[in-house]
Amino acid sequence: MKRMQSCQKRSRRASAFLACLALTCAAAISALAQGGAQGGAMSPNQGESDGVSAGGNWMEFQSENKMTGAKRVRFELQANNYFKEDQDYKPRVNLICEDGKYKIANFNPGVRIRPNRPPGWYGQPQIEVEVRVDDVHYFKGWNWMPRQALAMDKGTARGMIGGQVFNIALPTSSGRQIAEFSPAGLNTDEVRKMCDITPKKPSRD
Repeated sequence: MKRMQSCQKRSRRASAFLACLALTCAAAISALAQGGAQGGAMSPNQGESDGVSAGGNWMEFQSENKMTGAKRVRFELQANNYFKEDQDYKPRVNLICEDGKYKIANFNPGVRIRPNRPPGWYGQPQIEVEVRVDDVHYFKGWNWMPRQALAMDKGTARGMIGGQVFNIALPTSSGRQIAEFSPAGLNTDEVRKMCDITPKKPSRD
């Protein structure tokens, strides 16, 4: 009899533990769901705040230079598609500003690329890309940056933040591939406040 009572007590304790564990998991899942619904995103960069929605598919991240105290804002837009080489990392563009001024925009394809045109004026390796902003398309030579990123020209950046369609085609190890973006919905008032830059549609020339 005592042995039976002991088993019953252990069974009740195990049931209580499992019920508590289930409640904890449910709360964690609910918190994650709420975070996703609010449009948040964890930052991959040390010292940078987690992202908040900047409108549409854009995310806004903020940080501070530890030495100069400069306030940095990064607006990120991920592509709608993946490249063949990496199905876990989407190509992305970043608009980076410091102390209320535009600093640079870059494109990170997330795959290995190689220079395909002569170096720039200061010897920087360059990649020739084809760009489409809505109904305008053109070719540009973008300078190589660390981590396989390319520095975008400011004109393309201004066209992008006001566009509905934004595509970048470039050569990769798997051949020519196109990163397709949907930039519509960006809060351009926030961009003007943080970067002192406004949308401008590129010309056909």
